[in-house]
Amino acid sequence: MDRLHELNGPDKIIDKMLKKDAFSNWLGLKVDELHEGYCVCSCIVKEEMLNGFSIAHGGIAYSLADTTLAFAANSYGKQSFSIETSISHLQKVNANDGLIARSKEIHRGKKTGVYHVHVYNQNETLVAIFKGTVYISKIPW
Repeated sequence: MDRLHELNGPDKIIDKMLKKDAFSNWLGLKVDELHEGYCVCSCIVKEEMLNGFSIAHGGIAYSLADTTLAFAANSYGKQSFSIETSISHLQKVNANDGLIARSKEIHRGKKTGVYHVHVYNQNETLVAIFKGTVYISKIPW
């Protein structure tokens, strides 16, 4: 049986999103935990994700955090789109590091939601803090 048909609620929505998300699939992103308004995702940093300083390009932690935010925000069943995001990089990330992003909903109103995403390495060292605001549409999944 196809995984999509085995899932309910938030899991089914995220499965739909991932099927069309080539970039997150390239990242090797895995969804480790999911509830309405909360998501944990992870990935392993590959050699092709390194920048000219031989450390992970800042876009890797950013992309992991952004996708984790998207999954948390869309888990309610209404299509939600980021309208403002920012990130602070706190520690360097190396090849073969495992990154874990935990997105937590701070506020959810009728039209917008605010999320904080903390990104950790495999040693539970905080490597980045991401904040995102989403627009909550009326479009159902």
